[in-house]
Amino acid sequence: MEYSIHQNLIQNYDDEEEEEESDDTGSHFLYVSNAILSGTARLNILLPTATILAFTIFAPLLTNDGVCDSLNRWLMGSFVALCAASCVFFTFTDSFKTTSGRLYYGVATFRGIWTFNASRKKPCVSSDYRLRCVDFFHALLSLIAFLAFAGSHIDVVGCYYPALPRKVTNTMPLVVGFVVSVLFVVFPSKRRGIGYPFLLHKEALYSRC
Repeated sequence: MEYSIHQNLIQNYDDEEEEEESDDTGSHFLYVSNAILSGTARLNILLPTATILAFTIFAPLLTNDGVCDSLNRWLMGSFVALCAASCVFFTFTDSFKTTSGRLYYGVATFRGIWTFNASRKKPCVSSDYRLRCVDFFHALLSLIAFLAFAGSHIDVVGCYYPALPRKVTNTMPLVVGFVVSVLFVVFPSKRRGIGYPFLLHKEALYSRC
């Protein structure tokens, strides 16, 4: 009887360990899934709001609602290039607050941040705002995300490649958005530049000088 009780205790202990391991695995999986889905839902963080708004407004006008001639294609191509350049530029912008609560915007450089109003106001720790390799990686992700968004627009599709299957134009933004979101979860951006939705960030920390 003592042997039977001992065996039951060992079996119960093993079952508890297996349950704990499965719970840990499940919680880790849920954490990763929530992080990826959160990044996908907040894909608009990667793209400046003004750029997306301007593209949505002017794309039907420049493409003649998808019925293009050579002039429309040239104008739309130039506009897409301009919007793509703005997405890359806004990736390198950042901001900081002073003791008075005033918000300053600027461009990150290799020496720190250069403010737009040409003032000498600097954050307390200028090294926090220097350009880093990850900034160029984020700029590349922003460019890819915008090109996927612009390339799948119905008027752009009708203008440049009307014979493209509908499945491709519907699937491409989802795939690109998922991949870009995963990369931004793994390599998050700490910059709060122009077009960044401040209210979506829980810990908006600024250098107060």
